[in-house]
Amino acid sequence: MVRFAKRVTSIEPSATIRIGNLVTEMKGRGETVLSLSVGEPDFPTPAHIVDAAKKALDDGFTKYTPSTGIKELREAIAEKSVAENRIPAKPENVLVAPTKHTLFMACMALLEAGDEAIIPDPGWVSYAPMVQLAGARPVPVRAADEEGFVPGPEAVAEAISPRTRLIMLNSPSNPAGSVYPRETVRGLCDLARDHDLVVVSDEIYEKILYEGEHVSPASLDGMFERTVTANGFSKTYSMTGWRLGWLVAPKPMFEQIAKVQEHTITCATAFAQKAGVAALRGPQEPLEAMVREFRARRDLIVSELGRIDRVSCFTPAGAFYVFPRFDVSLDDGVLGERILQEAKVAVTPGRAFGDAGAGHLRFSYAASREAITEGVRRVGEVLAKL
Repeated sequence: MVRFAKRVTSIEPSATIRIGNLVTEMKGRGETVLSLSVGEPDFPTPAHIVDAAKKALDDGFTKYTPSTGIKELREAIAEKSVAENRIPAKPENVLVAPTKHTLFMACMALLEAGDEAIIPDPGWVSYAPMVQLAGARPVPVRAADEEGFVPGPEAVAEAISPRTRLIMLNSPSNPAGSVYPRETVRGLCDLARDHDLVVVSDEIYEKILYEGEHVSPASLDGMFERTVTANGFSKTYSMTGWRLGWLVAPKPMFEQIAKVQEHTITCATAFAQKAGVAALRGPQEPLEAMVREFRARRDLIVSELGRIDRVSCFTPAGAFYVFPRFDVSLDDGVLGERILQEAKVAVTPGRAFGDAGAGHLRFSYAASREAITEGVRRVGEVLAKL
């Protein structure tokens, strides 16, 4: 018998990826499924970005790059971080890698057996497994409906123990699209300073913002030296398949995290990095148009869900998800399965994002307005039968 490592057998497969694979299988069998589950923009990658990658390929830019990323991309990311996020970053603070991998590498470099990491609940499905794979224990802090899906400083303070090493933040958030107010970010950063903790800030949805402001923890006084900021191209520039992102960290943390990259993926894809430069330094109109459309879809799906009895829906201020609560007797996993089988609509069960997600379903509105309207209508028909 093959023996597997407990660090792997102790975690569950990604629920969001499982739903996506299931939808692909159903479509492969000829079934028509409306997917309101996928976490990627349904817009094409802007043409000037694609053209930059094509040129890089034509120019033979297909070999290894420096492990930390090509110079011009690191410079562009540092300039963006200073100008837009007020993070005092220099190119030597920038590590280019797939965004998801940057978070994993940060956990691997900062956590060890016996440590604890505070994560939001509900929160992205991969936070807890990444912490566990690093040998540490995730400590969820409730941030559900009554908290506006934002982890409050008081609740986080109660969760801090002598073993706490880092706090994971995500604004705008997945799955609820909540945006952390400036005073909340400041309160969480005060806790990090008081208890000598590291903040890992996942800012992948920062540009998909409808109300409020995006506040980078690393921009606040005394926080750059204890913050890892993760960001990327997947959501902002509709580049999910390019697997390109970055992290910004102070030099001591940067050097340790970079070693994880050197011994895993070596470097990000060469020609994709040229595309990243074009994304940051090229025209931003495609992004602006995408956000305008997402705002219209946000308003549409919140309105349509509001027509269904026994459904209450928080209005997200960012990202492209809604996370409504369903006042029904069924477990959210069972409800999601019934919706998929009976209505042919794919959504993600709320408990996949943590215990506080129980009773919710995550809907992605990275879909056409017609698909949103029809999908919600079908969901309403399933609920009417319960």
